[in-house]
Amino acid sequence: MKRITVIACGLAMVASSVSAFAASDKAKLAERLTDAQNVVRQIMATPDKGIPQSILAGASCVVVVPSYKKAAFVVGGQYGQGVATCRTPRGWSAPVFVQLAGGSFGFQIGGQSTDLVLVAMNQQGLQDMLKNKFKIGGDAAASAGPVGRNAQAGTDWKLNAEFLTYSRSKGLFAGINLDGTVLSQNQDDTRTIYGTDIPFQTILKGNQATPPEARPFVRTVAHYFVVSKSNQ
Repeated sequence: MKRITVIACGLAMVASSVSAFAASDKAKLAERLTDAQNVVRQIMATPDKGIPQSILAGASCVVVVPSYKKAAFVVGGQYGQGVATCRTPRGWSAPVFVQLAGGSFGFQIGGQSTDLVLVAMNQQGLQDMLKNKFKIGGDAAASAGPVGRNAQAGTDWKLNAEFLTYSRSKGLFAGINLDGTVLSQNQDDTRTIYGTDIPFQTILKGNQATPPEARPFVRTVAHYFVVSKSNQ
């Protein structure tokens, strides 16, 4: 009996420890969602330097990567964790968690951190978002996005770009070239926030309820990425 009691106590301690780790992980993901929400708000706080209305209205999906880090010492490396949501007939979907990684070679010393926003502009971009992972500039065509309320960009991105890419660093917001970086699903983080394995397609197609931690982020995206009357 004593042995059974000891084993039961041990299992209870393990379960408690696992639960505490899960709560800690969930808190970190909630913080990432808040950071992503703040990135969108700060970018759109100055419309004359933000994402043009025509792009906001036409976006199929939005990916936000707060504090994307690029460090270099002879061999450069880039890595960031973010969240993504897609437009559906019922509004913007619950988010999934993604990671963006890439590398560059050269004699570089230094480091920097920047916020990134990727905007899927057509159905092909949406289909790429539903994949397990894809390379920007390889599997998916991308272009540095135009900036400003009345920005007039060339037609290349309208015809060819599946994604428009932006960066924000030290208050400056501009298009950026992310060719060679890989966007992939973060299944562990997505499982943590939803409590179980749910296919990315199910979530991004709007077939999963948005968890409480993610509602402010999704509401913020819905507030700005809206189809205006002039674009209908």
